Amino acid sequence: MHEVAASYFLENAGEIVFIVNRNGMIDYGNRAARRGLEIEDFSDINICQVLPSVVEYSQETQDLKFLVETGNEVQEVMIYRGNQTCFPAMMNINNVKVGDQYVFMGYDATQKNFLEKSVAQLKDEMEVLAKTKSEFVANVTHELRTPVNGISGNAKVLQEMETDEKKLRLLDLIQQGCKNSHAIINNILDFSKLDAGKFTLENLEFDFRNMIDFIKANHSNKIIEKGLDFVVNISPDVPERIIGDELRIGQILNNFLSNACKFTSVGRITLQVLKTAQKDNKIELFFMVMDTGIGISKAEQDKLFQSFTQVDASISRKYGGTGLGLNISKQLAELMGGGVQLSSEPGKGSNFSFRIWVELPEGVSTEKTEYVDADEMFQKLQFLNQEENSEDIWKYGTPANLEELKKKLSKLILCIEMENWEKAEMFTETVRQLIEEAPKEIKTAGLRLKMAVQKENYEKAIQSFESLQNGLTGGDSNG
Repeated sequence: MHEVAASYFLENAGEIVFIVNRNGMIDYGNRAARRGLEIEDFSDINICQVLPSVVEYSQETQDLKFLVETGNEVQEVMIYRGNQTCFPAMMNINNVKVGDQYVFMGYDATQKNFLEKSVAQLKDEMEVLAKTKSEFVANVTHELRTPVNGISGNAKVLQEMETDEKKLRLLDLIQQGCKNSHAIINNILDFSKLDAGKFTLENLEFDFRNMIDFIKANHSNKIIEKGLDFVVNISPDVPERIIGDELRIGQILNNFLSNACKFTSVGRITLQVLKTAQKDNKIELFFMVMDTGIGISKAEQDKLFQSFTQVDASISRKYGGTGLGLNISKQLAELMGGGVQLSSEPGKGSNFSFRIWVELPEGVSTEKTEYVDADEMFQKLQFLNQEENSEDIWKYGTPANLEELKKKLSKLILCIEMENWEKAEMFTETVRQLIEEAPKEIKTAGLRLKMAVQKENYEKAIQSFESLQNGLTGGDSNG
């Protein structure tokens, strides 16, 4: 029974099998061997004809002589058919006899070689394609800059000549559009370089606190204009001067702060910078940007750092953006020896952090820092932010809610008076959210105010504002 089973598996094995006597005559060739050599009967075939580079018959020993190294190593050989055509095979050449016979086993390597060549060809084609794509992106972004710069320059000239407020507002929008276009162009170019593996960091000595001050000044106006608090804390053990890529560190911070401002309508934005580790002349810096904005669900957080993605298509329509900024920030942080982290919940804000390694300039000393686990620091700061981010702010009638309404309404009336309708619309949307749980008459007044602002109707906007304020203060306009 065992012999029958062995014979069956030998015959139907996927490998080529020859059983050869000491004279070299093939006593047996299985189905794979017959198919490969296109021979049905091996009775008159000698293995020396089939594997001429592997064995020959020795008159001296009256046995087979092996022409290649034998053992357990698999090696590529050529198998010849009766018509002198051949094909490659991978075989284990072993000169150990089984009884008075040799066993040769291997498999047809034609497909393997074909696939290897195909993979090599595909690799070459992909490299050419990547190079072509990189050059194309570089050329396109360069060409795009020219018309954008032209539009921006001409808009600036018109701004200096124009006195009409409405036309000046339109020119401001053109300038903002040019600025946004430049940011998108730069992001695409950075992404292309990172994707092609051609991105290099420029590590130079710079004043770290001056960089933070510049970034703070760059974002303060926009954050404060939205009625948000902006807090920046730098740990005292962070050195004044460091060696790193100032431009790229700033790029990550600008991206995180811009997102925080974009998606936060009430509360605060906080930037924390700490030194978390030191090894010789290198230190690890930990940055955390915390906001009290719309937040992101757990299911959507993994998508956030992928290329060209945002958590929701409606976010792209409402807030704009390509979805490239966070992916670039992640890759930049990793290039600097660190990484990024995110913790967020819908309605409870977001906490973005990143860590990087930088060097200390020669002669600059800093106190040795006990290693601080970045994950632990992330959890600790996140907890503090959640404590500050009270959900009461969205519950109509609570002290936190009424205080926030007061702040937003004071900003809103200024925008209406100045007929800055873009910002006024932003504040009316926040007010609408803050009165979501209010009585029907107050919600109706809020809706009328929003519609008047959207239509840029000054008279109706003022009337609707006063109506809403009276409803909130119980008819006391001075409340």
